[in-house]
Amino acid sequence: MKGEPPGLSVLATTKANEPPGTALGDGASRRHNSAPGWPADFAGIHQSSFPAGWLQEATSVSSVVCGGTCGRFDITLCQPKPARSPVFMSVATLPACRSDHLAEPGWPTKGARAHLVGVCGSGMKGLAQLLFQQGWRITGSDLSPLAESLRSLPGFRFFQGHTAAHLPPDIEMLIHSAAIGPENPERVAARERGVPQFSYSQMLGRLMANRDGVCIAGTHGKSTTTAMTASILEEGGWQPSAIFGADLRSNGRSSWSGRGDLFVTESCEFQRSFLDLTPQHAMILSVEPDHFDCYRSRDELQGAFAEFAARVAPTGLLLVRAEDDSAMAAGRETPATVLTFGLTDESDWCAADIRPNGFGSRFRLFRRGQYVTEILLNVPGRHNVLNALAAAALCAELGVPTAAIRSSLSDFAGLKRRFDVLGSWRGVTLIDDYAHHPTAVATTLQTARELYGRRRIWAAFQPHQVSRTRALMPDFARSFRLADQAVIAPVYAARETVSDEPLQLAEELAAQINDFGPPALACSSLDQLAEVLDDGLRPGDVLLTMGAGDIHRIHYACSRRIQRHSAAG
Repeated sequence: MKGEPPGLSVLATTKANEPPGTALGDGASRRHNSAPGWPADFAGIHQSSFPAGWLQEATSVSSVVCGGTCGRFDITLCQPKPARSPVFMSVATLPACRSDHLAEPGWPTKGARAHLVGVCGSGMKGLAQLLFQQGWRITGSDLSPLAESLRSLPGFRFFQGHTAAHLPPDIEMLIHSAAIGPENPERVAARERGVPQFSYSQMLGRLMANRDGVCIAGTHGKSTTTAMTASILEEGGWQPSAIFGADLRSNGRSSWSGRGDLFVTESCEFQRSFLDLTPQHAMILSVEPDHFDCYRSRDELQGAFAEFAARVAPTGLLLVRAEDDSAMAAGRETPATVLTFGLTDESDWCAADIRPNGFGSRFRLFRRGQYVTEILLNVPGRHNVLNALAAAALCAELGVPTAAIRSSLSDFAGLKRRFDVLGSWRGVTLIDDYAHHPTAVATTLQTARELYGRRRIWAAFQPHQVSRTRALMPDFARSFRLADQAVIAPVYAARETVSDEPLQLAEELAAQINDFGPPALACSSLDQLAEVLDDGLRPGDVLLTMGAGDIHRIHYACSRRIQRHSAAG
């Protein structure tokens, strides 16, 4: 069953043409949901057993009106520990009732009004697009200017900044990003008015409750692998819904709503938010310490991934990176079928004979030693080979034809801010990347070196978070060894209260980079960094900006006359 903790047997749905309580055989569909929209061939639910201590409270809600024409029925809700979205515990069977009529009491339906706080964040803007496509009426606020991808939403009203006055009088729900705390004035106003509030991940959990979740987790590669997986499924005719944390370069989308049963989501470990999801199928791409503001040790981090693995349905599939010991350890906690992927013959799914191919790569795909097909990628780097391998493996296991996998991956043009070649300026190739972890920095520089050979590479880096920079300082210093010149901006202190630490840590990092090889310079601001680049860059150089903050503005600060080219240099 989908999404229970180990040992939990909850709700078995019966087909519409079967009596309630009918036992389902292995592989039959099983669901427990908290939102409207079960597939139409399901109608009855019966209660099974819960382990002692798991339930926090149970509330009976009687005489609930069916959203269709089937009258009234009784429903019981249960609240799990720790408190997350309620799940249906039992529903009286209505043989004539279409299950897509069923709705949780008070849960908004099509046309509902929601206000999104932090709407320009990487996941939140995708959620806004997804809700809009599903018929919701939405407003939003953010400290940042309106994101380009939201400008095309008809009727969308945006407020820059945060104040109680931005909360519309008629909203039914407030949704906030993980970065928005309870002290936010819009959240305070919603609380005073009794408006229900959900975090981004809780809302994804609600939307996933009536779908089969395909959840992609891991320290690195989540956004790209999620986008690849969703694109393959769409190419194969599965019509999935999808949401991921960056915009596609091809069309600017970071989400879409499909008519199929699958909901493909990037699933982040920050604040254990991926535990709000109920995966039918999942991936664990890698496990490395990254969020030092919410995990005190590597054991805590691995424990969270183990909990995520345990939430995958017993009838589902968990795909795990074979060469990552922590990911493999987490995978041992799942009740689902486990398959591995990697670059070794021991992996269930393997990429072999990897060769450069212009800007991208080509590789041969094998399943348990049997050749499947050759994949051509137009996104660079060995890390993208691994991302494509994971996406291809999961989709093949779900039954997507090989031709659709091959075609979709060949057409995949990548994501913005993921080795994003912006063009050239005064003969300098401009590239922007989201890398903000030592492993990602080293991987991005390796990719740049493979593509641009002996050309001089300038690495302009903005560390993200004081806690991460301090904890990983030696690893960051070593990660720049393939650069010819490093320029370090002050730390982007997201979700942190700081004083002088951002500049102090930038200076310390630059000093340690100097000890390992390439010359490095710390700058007091992005403006000073832009001046250093303007003075130092020469025709033929490669400028690679990296970071999860606002370092990408540097390209436009250097010159507002960036020339766009289909190929850099």
